[in-house]
Amino acid sequence: MAEPGRAGRPVSFRGGGFMPRPVGAVGPLVFLAIVGLWEAGSRSGLISPLVMPAPSEALAALGHLLETGLLWKHLGASLQRLLVGWTVGTVLGIAVGVSIGLFSLARSGLAPIVAAIFPIPKIALLPLFVIWFGIGEGSKIATILFGTFFPTVIATYGGVDNVDRSLIRMGQSFGLSWSSIVRKIILPGALPAILPGFRISAAIAIVLLVAAEMIGAEFGVGAYILLAGNLMATDELIAGVVILSIMGLTVNWLIARAERFLLRWRL
Repeated sequence: MAEPGRAGRPVSFRGGGFMPRPVGAVGPLVFLAIVGLWEAGSRSGLISPLVMPAPSEALAALGHLLETGLLWKHLGASLQRLLVGWTVGTVLGIAVGVSIGLFSLARSGLAPIVAAIFPIPKIALLPLFVIWFGIGEGSKIATILFGTFFPTVIATYGGVDNVDRSLIRMGQSFGLSWSSIVRKIILPGALPAILPGFRISAAIAIVLLVAAEMIGAEFGVGAYILLAGNLMATDELIAGVVILSIMGLTVNWLIARAERFLLRWRL
């Protein structure tokens, strides 16, 4: 029996699939509010400039970096290390992850090794990489590569495992070859798990980049932050953190664009 007063009431469409709606103004407003409170606290004396400089001071330090040209030297060195280490680690991670997902022998031999090494903090292995590859670029790239490799492996073979087996059986029933099933069914089906793994591995790569550049690097964002910390130049230190934040946001935006392009079939 219908409730009184509700007869003939239209029912709103609820078939949106719980898709989040972008509200573009909220993020910038929250960010500006935090920066505004921070600036006000610094100018009023509630926040000590020795502990946390005002955003305007950090912005001035960033402007000085830009004027002297040091910004591009530090940023260029960091981006080169990040790009090489993350790319090689990702490619190797996908290859090993697909092998573990597809081949029983690879799963039996490699999955336990990945599970054993993945929890080890890769920063702890940095001195070992310095001994192996020297204090130059080799140890820095190896640290980023090693830290990127393992989360990519786990995300990849987890995505392969989660592919709907009925789709694979359907492909077999239509007479598709093994390579066609992998290329047309398994890899596209695993992408929704692999691409979010890129976000995690990229964040880990940036953390390891900073740690690696604090050992024997002349240029790099990590070296700049270390020097600023040693000199107690907190405005320059915050400027370095801002550069890292912009790097992280840029990488995240690029991965989001790749997800939107490669996973457009889900919409």
